[in-house]
Amino acid sequence: MLHDVMMTVLVDDATIQSRLSAPDAVRWMGEAIDAHYRGELIAPPRAHVQFADGRIVFTAGQLRGSWFGYRSYDTFESDFASQVVVVHDQTSGAARAVAIGNELGPRRTGAIGAVAADSLSPRHATVAAIIGTGTQARTQLWALATVRNLDEVRVFSRDQHRREAFAQQMTRLMQVKCQSASSARNAVEGAQIVILATNSATSVIDASWLERGAYVTTLGPKQLDRAEFSLDLAERASVLVTDSLDQLDAYEPPNILSGTPQRDRLVSLGAVRAGVVTPPGSHQISLFFSVGLAGTEVFLLDRLAQSLVG
Repeated sequence: MLHDVMMTVLVDDATIQSRLSAPDAVRWMGEAIDAHYRGELIAPPRAHVQFADGRIVFTAGQLRGSWFGYRSYDTFESDFASQVVVVHDQTSGAARAVAIGNELGPRRTGAIGAVAADSLSPRHATVAAIIGTGTQARTQLWALATVRNLDEVRVFSRDQHRREAFAQQMTRLMQVKCQSASSARNAVEGAQIVILATNSATSVIDASWLERGAYVTTLGPKQLDRAEFSLDLAERASVLVTDSLDQLDAYEPPNILSGTPQRDRLVSLGAVRAGVVTPPGSHQISLFFSVGLAGTEVFLLDRLAQSLVG
């Protein structure tokens, strides 16, 4: 569904599902990461308004000389809450585009994950493991297939029926063999790419399961006393990368690396893409802390809106 009202492009989930391709999303998010590293994309940490039974969260961004905008979402206990993303023309202030729904954010995160995987994972990677079967797991694989030629995807989650259904669905969508693993260890051992996409407050994998040269991305909790991985994973990794140092440091409670020597090793994805930081070697483990760089939802909406009105 697409409308043109007073020069404002309105986009819903159906439009995003049908018109936002994975290659475009990955390319545009690569551009966003690079713009942020150059100082052109301004992306402060999240802000929120707290209420007694929930909060409204805002992420905002500005592409210098072009646009400014924001995303808003809530933490109230509602089943069908929709996120809102708005991009304004910087010169006139007019709303260029508005997206309402819940598809843009996860696809943005999936595309950033693919940008990171393209920079950090082995070029020859053919086997991926994913822990978790939610929306973020789906969009990570949706985007990852654009940067790596996978032969096999192994899926694990605690619910056997859910992981089997997820594996069948992703096999159809990706045209890649996707199979249910009987344990997290069976999924991870031998995989060159490992994606953690859970809401677990405790570690879901053991660092000793990883083979040399493996790339790991974490999408779920990564705070002190609440993280889907343990600190030994960061200690074993040779390269630690995130899409936003500022956002990771703004976590409350603090991020799992806070106060440890590993925090000083953390670098930005933009620095890796710019060649300032050397990417991992063939036998080095890399770990990507995905935090969802603020402003990238707005960046993605602006690029998509431009392509729709073409």
